[in-house]
Amino acid sequence: MDSTSSPKARKKSKKPSPEVKFHLDLTNCSRKKDLLSAITLYDSAVSEKFKFNQQHFNTLLYLCSTEISDPLLKESAVSFGFRVYNHLQSVGVIPNEATITAVARLAAAKGDGDCAFELVKNIDKYKVTPRLRTYDPALLYFCENLEVEKAYEVEQHMDSAEVVLEEPQISALLKASSERGKGDRVYEYLHKLRLSVKCVSESTAKAIEDWFCSENASDVGELSLDVGLIREAVLGNGGGWHGKGWIGKGNWTVKRTNVDSSGKCCCCAEQLASVDISCAETESFAQSLAALAIERETQTNFRSFQEWLELHNDCDAIIDGANIGLYQQNFADSGFNLPQVEAVVNELCKMSGGKWPLIFWHNKRTRALLDNSSQRRLVEEWINNDVLYTTPVGSNDDWYWLYAAVKLKCLLVTNDEMRDHIFELLKNDLFLRWKEKHQIRYTFVKGQLRFEMPPLYSVVIQESETGSWHIPIAGNDSESERTWLCVTRPGASAASSKLVNVETSENIEARGSCAPMSVSSYSDAAIARKRKERPS
Repeated sequence: MDSTSSPKARKKSKKPSPEVKFHLDLTNCSRKKDLLSAITLYDSAVSEKFKFNQQHFNTLLYLCSTEISDPLLKESAVSFGFRVYNHLQSVGVIPNEATITAVARLAAAKGDGDCAFELVKNIDKYKVTPRLRTYDPALLYFCENLEVEKAYEVEQHMDSAEVVLEEPQISALLKASSERGKGDRVYEYLHKLRLSVKCVSESTAKAIEDWFCSENASDVGELSLDVGLIREAVLGNGGGWHGKGWIGKGNWTVKRTNVDSSGKCCCCAEQLASVDISCAETESFAQSLAALAIERETQTNFRSFQEWLELHNDCDAIIDGANIGLYQQNFADSGFNLPQVEAVVNELCKMSGGKWPLIFWHNKRTRALLDNSSQRRLVEEWINNDVLYTTPVGSNDDWYWLYAAVKLKCLLVTNDEMRDHIFELLKNDLFLRWKEKHQIRYTFVKGQLRFEMPPLYSVVIQESETGSWHIPIAGNDSESERTWLCVTRPGASAASSKLVNVETSENIEARGSCAPMSVSSYSDAAIARKRKERPS
């Protein structure tokens, strides 16, 4: 039988079209990071009058921008990259953000930070939105070359475009400002780091150390301070920083140390704060919650609740009753466990010296419990003491207990991780910071209640009333082993001596909070830990 008559033999082998072949070959060059082969491929395509599209240009430009780190290829990468970009412009292909970013990297690599910045400044004419990476080449070039005024101009442009700085960019700005002796700018970038990250990287920590050890750092600061203004700022900010500028004069002492479990620095003995959101943020958060709740709930119901809350605002804690009553009730014949709620109520009363918490659940829960003779007495006691709020039919009780906790600046007892659709509306840094400070989690181990209180101190950059700084460094899983920068100076202590002399125990206890938020035993727990760790 003639083999050529078989189906396979009859099939003609199809060659890929020139466009497909070019695309495959270019992708292969990019994958292998083979710039020289890509240049040859490009030159061949140009000679054949191949029609390039945006993806082809971007692949070539990206390959060039990745090869500028190779000293042997840098010059070729830059030269070829601009040839490709000029080609793109000549044939009328519209660049996108990836195009501009790659060309900006090439411009910075050839030492033209101004060109890199011009590219991003003109990006609007292509109706393209810049990203952080689009600004990086110009910003980092100016920082590395200590052209700080130009770097500040890039930062200002980023701000106008609502592009947020991250740690590498803030660190670069801080380092350049430090080397140029711009103390006010260094102060600003330390606070931007505080807002941007919990712990700084090792490279950022080194830049911070270099600043505080510099001669310029010893010259910044004030000895004449309005002590009341500093304290008011710390309290209004939620603790952990004041933002009023450098305190004191003279050389700084910079040491690497640890912080004990109560939040006391093992080097200078400063007590670190448990940082809350600020008073302004708290009020804004409460207003946002109310607006969302009114939009989604029956308006009159929630407004009535707000009026009720104004009359019942003297409490330390809010209880998510449904969450506690249904905890571990996922077995046959299980139901609502009222004794668990009672245990939480009793423990909070004990911790706060007899002050009642506010309990929240749906009104259908109340009706069912009142119908049960064994549970009626306890529920009636809470009703008679006006500490039980039952949310109306059709309402979601989550809105009510969360609003109460925020508005009254209370602690909130719940294991709810607040991940459902309601809380997705609030998923931002402010909400997460609030949760860390205010949420009490709990467990029942063999029927015994155990609370997991909020942390006694916050692992964030902290600026004290006395002018010292404590800066956590990333890299340790265990908080007891975490390295911190402890930064102090005698001049700061002298400047704040009046503050120390007039401070009362009430001031110390209130420090770090915007207002109420205290179940007494929360502070007692911190004191007990300190006593336990104090050497005999």
